[in-house]
Amino acid sequence: MASALDELHKDLEEVKGLLEKATRQRARDALTAEKSRIETEIKNKMQQKAQGKADSLDEKPAAVVAPLTTGYTVKISNYGWDQSDKFVKIYITLTGVHQVPTENVQVHFTERSFDLLVKDLNGKNYSMIVNNLLKPISVEGSSKKVKTDTVLIMCRKKAESMRWDYLTQVEKECKEKEKPSYDTETDPSEGLMNVLKKIYEDGDDDMKRTINKAWVESREKQAKGDTEF
Repeated sequence: MASALDELHKDLEEVKGLLEKATRQRARDALTAEKSRIETEIKNKMQQKAQGKADSLDEKPAAVVAPLTTGYTVKISNYGWDQSDKFVKIYITLTGVHQVPTENVQVHFTERSFDLLVKDLNGKNYSMIVNNLLKPISVEGSSKKVKTDTVLIMCRKKAESMRWDYLTQVEKECKEKEKPSYDTETDPSEGLMNVLKKIYEDGDDDMKRTINKAWVESREKQAKGDTEF
């Protein structure tokens, strides 16, 4: 029957194998933390075995350093952003973030996304994932900076000097849905009706009477078959 130490070595080899295959940053973080935990436990057990205390190892777990991924994860939803000719800059306020180890603040970039993970900040982890950026970014040219109570994410624009009106494609689509439709491929009168409806709703009594009168006269002409050229 394999000893507890042998089992730990087997666990460690399996975690290492999974770590080599993992591609997602969050999965890699979790596996890296587990690898460190197992290595620490192996070290502790070997030290106790050398001191002739191997029999007690199966009765109580060795004291280990808690992995950084303990605690629960808070999703970050509040942030600010601006831009320069070369960068889109995202500002995330996290009190005390400048006091955690540098390796606890990790950002993974792709051409159209970034993923921020702050580990073990006041006993919690903080995560922010932004997908579908409005335009492509340079992964190699992007970076992060940790300042007092702030994480600054700098996304390097692939197309320099091109202005971003929105941070993400989803935000752009949501904002544009709120605007009146002027799609030239649809019936032109539909866009005009949307504009007239908006003016009517916001107008005073005189404006409403004017629009009503114009609408009635237009319908009467259509009924008579009159066409103006």
